Amino acid sequence: MSGSTFGKLFRITTWGESHGPGLGVVADGCPAGLPLAVSDIQAFLDRRKPGQSPFATARKEADQVEILSGVFEGRTTGTPISLLVRNQDQRSRDYGNLADAYRPGHADYSFDAKYGFRDYRGGGRSSGRETLGRVAAGAIACKILKQLNIEVQAYTRSIGPVEIQAFDSSQISQNPLCMPDSQAAAKAQEYLEVCRKKQDSAGGVIECRIQNCPPGAGEPVFEKLDANLAKAVMSIGSVKAVEIGDGTKAAYALGSQNNDGFCYGENGRLAKTSNHAGGILGGISDGSQILLRAYIKPTPSIGQPQNTADRNGQNISLEIKGRHDPVIVPRAVVVVESMAALVLTDALLCGMSARMDHLKKIWNP
Repeated sequence: MSGSTFGKLFRITTWGESHGPGLGVVADGCPAGLPLAVSDIQAFLDRRKPGQSPFATARKEADQVEILSGVFEGRTTGTPISLLVRNQDQRSRDYGNLADAYRPGHADYSFDAKYGFRDYRGGGRSSGRETLGRVAAGAIACKILKQLNIEVQAYTRSIGPVEIQAFDSSQISQNPLCMPDSQAAAKAQEYLEVCRKKQDSAGGVIECRIQNCPPGAGEPVFEKLDANLAKAVMSIGSVKAVEIGDGTKAAYALGSQNNDGFCYGENGRLAKTSNHAGGILGGISDGSQILLRAYIKPTPSIGQPQNTADRNGQNISLEIKGRHDPVIVPRAVVVVESMAALVLTDALLCGMSARMDHLKKIWNP
């Protein structure tokens, strides 16, 4: 299987399956000398691990990370960083009735059509547990960005029909839905309770803000920053659309409404008078806040009977058992944040060779 590696200079390769012995990632291209401890990575993994609320799968996994290489005496060595998380609470018996059935909304059929074989236990490589490696590597990328005073923050903008009406960043970690609006979080929890009683599920929108990104990150053609962000976020399971800035609303605006003007501020720095573009112009960061949104479909694993077919040519009715998230959105917040950080870190490293004066600063001090 190809397609498990992402990035150019800061490059990650995820590996493992939902019900295998473990999962992990190899992150290559991290500069030497970055202070890095298990606790830095564990803090990110704890944000996505299952079993933390009524709105997440009941699967109990500690998701304890092990650093196998690339770190010595608390600092990165510049060599590949290999990270491992061992699976502990697999219940493969819950998936016995799915060996031949194609679950509606899942990758079962398309995976089978490609390989002629699939791991039906929790979805194998198509499982949400694959994102564990992305988050572990994203923790390293965020640590790099923090050294540059760049902050990446994602949160739940909406769940089902319930959308935030206020923004208080302190609330993101205070409720199980990762919403920066306590009143919206309460309404969303009520909505999810109704979904659960009906053995149904919900989708939602994750928004991600990148603060203090300098202008000049990204490329003007095939390696556009917004294009790579879109690809990275779309590669997350269940994401069906990505917007940058005003997104689809820009298609209905006039040029006079959508254009961002420029001005010099009191500090003498060039700035924009608005940010409809979401911090990226011509594929390159413009120094303003980068804003993106990921639209996530409802969890496909639901308890209601569903019509489907199996590998034996039979039309069947299927009831999916096991432990599943009634909503994916809250646990995917840190995944979106991690993928955005990985893209930006890679873009900044690639951009170091864009100008001769950059090279002279490094090699001709």
